[in-house]
Amino acid sequence: MSRVAIGVEYDGRAYRGWQQQSRADSIQATLERALSHIADERIGVICAGRTDSGVHAREQVVHFDTQAKRTSAAWVLGTNAELPNDISVSWVRHVPDHFHARYSALTRGYRYLILNRSARSALLSGRALLVHQPLDAEAMHSGAQHLIGEHDFSAFRSSECQSHSPFRYLHSVRVSRSGPWVAIDVTANSYLHHMVRNIAGLLLSIGQGRAPPERAREQLESRQRSTGAAMAAAQGLYLWQVQYPPQFGLPADSAMIDVPAPGWPLP
Repeated sequence: MSRVAIGVEYDGRAYRGWQQQSRADSIQATLERALSHIADERIGVICAGRTDSGVHAREQVVHFDTQAKRTSAAWVLGTNAELPNDISVSWVRHVPDHFHARYSALTRGYRYLILNRSARSALLSGRALLVHQPLDAEAMHSGAQHLIGEHDFSAFRSSECQSHSPFRYLHSVRVSRSGPWVAIDVTANSYLHHMVRNIAGLLLSIGQGRAPPERAREQLESRQRSTGAAMAAAQGLYLWQVQYPPQFGLPADSAMIDVPAPGWPLP
């Protein structure tokens, strides 16, 4: 048996999230079917972080064990030939047996993408949140800085969250604007259920002037989800990048990519 790691991109609109489900399409099940066809054996995959229904990924990292001997081109091109157009394998690496897509990860970065203009986009329906009212990105960024560090994030967790501890360490939260595009970039060691979307919802309320930047600190300290702003929609959220120790030799992607020029928001 050998262990293989792959990078996966997907548009989450047609799926009920990453995790395999009995009565709904999932990213996991679709990917496992494609890999199993190429390997000519049953393949089960483990991901860096499970995404919810409608959430996208620029770079999900996945590992699996297999007895199949295939070239890198066969894994990438062959698997993509078996996948629908909204899921794609972007790279493959053979990794040591102790590599684990979830537990070996140092940080996970999410990006929440907002189109801040009056007109909707025909090209980005379901792939960015459209906000008509002007957003104050500087106020959003100022408020976000209250969340950096290790805290009890109970005020930003879902009632369905199964984590035993509400404590998480946020390395950075950055809000930036380029033309009509506003991006919220969050990097942490791990997350509570719906944590990033709840943070985005709070920052949107600050950007719209419905709350001051200090509201982020007040909400954090309250530890009460019931007093928080509405959760932001799934359509704007992307698993953007996952960092691993360099010895595993995965493709380098250690820094958040700057918000692109107006017109097309993804690389």
